[in-house]
Amino acid sequence: MERPPIRLNALATAVPAHVLGQGEVEAAAARVFARQSELFERLKGAYANAGIERRHSCVPLEWYLAPHGWKERQALFGEYAVALFQAVAERCLRRAGLGVEAIDAVISVTSTGIATPSLDAVLVERMGFRRDVARVPLFGLGCAGGVLGLARAAALARSAPGSRVLLLVVELCGLTFRMSDLSKSNLIATALFGDGAAGAVVSTAGGGPVVAGWGEHTWPASLGVMGWNVEDDGFGVLFSRDIPALVRERMAEAARGALAAMGLGLADIDRVVSHPGGAKVIVALEEALGLAPGTMAEAREVLRTHGNMSSATVFFVLERVLAGAARAPERYLLTALGPGFTAAFLVLERG
Repeated sequence: MERPPIRLNALATAVPAHVLGQGEVEAAAARVFARQSELFERLKGAYANAGIERRHSCVPLEWYLAPHGWKERQALFGEYAVALFQAVAERCLRRAGLGVEAIDAVISVTSTGIATPSLDAVLVERMGFRRDVARVPLFGLGCAGGVLGLARAAALARSAPGSRVLLLVVELCGLTFRMSDLSKSNLIATALFGDGAAGAVVSTAGGGPVVAGWGEHTWPASLGVMGWNVEDDGFGVLFSRDIPALVRERMAEAARGALAAMGLGLADIDRVVSHPGGAKVIVALEEALGLAPGTMAEAREVLRTHGNMSSATVFFVLERVLAGAARAPERYLLTALGPGFTAAFLVLERG
């Protein structure tokens, strides 16, 4: 018996209220890194070269100019993350034409804060989901969490045809900034990261693009490429300067392997929808996947207007691509990179 197709019934995004211009962020960072003025002078070009004009934050810029501990950070995370979860959940349900009672499972994805009970449990209570709704909190997937979360949602929907899975992704990257950390990685993080959330409804029922397949690849001996160091006052950002080079050297092979498992090749892909880790990463992805320079225009636009929102970002790109696509059938390859060091892939077909 042929399996019914898994469909992306609805997609939504949301951002918090505060807007931070790149120029004002640079000026604030100059104050924070005054004790490392030589490092700041050497690296301040990152603000101009990041391809970012503005970002959204759940807290005002002044918050970043004072020290904060774990307790305060996690209290803010719980407050603002659940509020953004609710915003995207309500938008997804409205766009799918569903009520909360129709949802059979909720998958929540984040890597920038912790909560127990998990965020999805708080949302179930706040929005009145069914008491038998299945909850699947996912933590630690980093920037790859959006694509991998969508893959997990599709797998869950496939295992129970007709069920409806609500995927929710939130990252409050700004809350991880520690003014006591005067490292190069933390400085670069101030030039890149923003806050945002996204959601999707996935099911074998209803309409929408088809989730045709998914895959991932974790490279050996790569645990130090990207992630968090747990410090006394919060998460310490960890990422390697070699990420663009790793993308150029290894991404194509990983993509070919994932696509081959789906019976596809790179030539079968009409559009690449990628998480824009940064301006240099976008260029490296275009080179690795054989795309003409400038092809990934939507990724650059999301980076320009929102920065790197970790796992949520790829859905902002997808939202733009789907809105601007022609009605003719297209096949999209969603990609993202995260701690592990892991490449995530998902193929979406629009008929």
